[in-house]
Amino acid sequence: MRTPTIHIGAAAHEIARTILLPGDPLRAKYIAENFLEEAVLYSQVRGMYGYSGRYKGVPVSVQGTGMGGPSMGIYAYELIHAYGVERLIRIGSAGALQDHLRLGDLIGVTAAHYDTDYAKQHGVPGTIVPAGSFGLLETAYRCALDRKIALQMGTVLSSDLFYHLDGVEALRPWARMGALAVEMEAASLYMTAQSSSAQAACLLTISDLPFGENEMSSEERERSLTDMIVLGLETAVA
Repeated sequence: MRTPTIHIGAAAHEIARTILLPGDPLRAKYIAENFLEEAVLYSQVRGMYGYSGRYKGVPVSVQGTGMGGPSMGIYAYELIHAYGVERLIRIGSAGALQDHLRLGDLIGVTAAHYDTDYAKQHGVPGTIVPAGSFGLLETAYRCALDRKIALQMGTVLSSDLFYHLDGVEALRPWARMGALAVEMEAASLYMTAQSSSAQAACLLTISDLPFGENEMSSEERERSLTDMIVLGLETAVA
């Protein structure tokens, strides 16, 4: 694939080998302005901000990906194949599916169930398991322990549907299978990385409780995401 790509538009040398992937482009901007040294904007194509800088002296990039598996798949593929990115760390929000989880809890995604057709493109005569890279997840867990951040490890559901015709009841079977939370991007990130010999991990903050009535305000969400951002960056440079 040639560079620059149509969705990112940066020169090949402008993106670091390790990247954080928030869905919200404004979160990418926030991370660059508040956590990275010497941050430089390398892309704002389609309003998806991408920045490169340094964290504790180590080159790191951060790129907004938008919402949903297809959008994540586009950015992950281009970052890996056009820009040589080797380690991709998604940081995002999720809805809790288990009763013990509370707003602000942090999850490390070991593997992702999915209700999408994303896996069909690989032509595998069986069922693909989208799994995170053990090395990155182990590093994240160790960094969490060092910083006294509670990090729960487990599976999640990556769904194409934010609004389901059956409402939250459609999530009950996944909860019975032990999925900690529901989000939209982990499975496509993991499958893209697995098919490309890249490493990927996903860190999620619980932002709402689908089976309850609690939901974070915008202000609460911003504050609670700090631990996840710091953990993602610490993992990136470890």
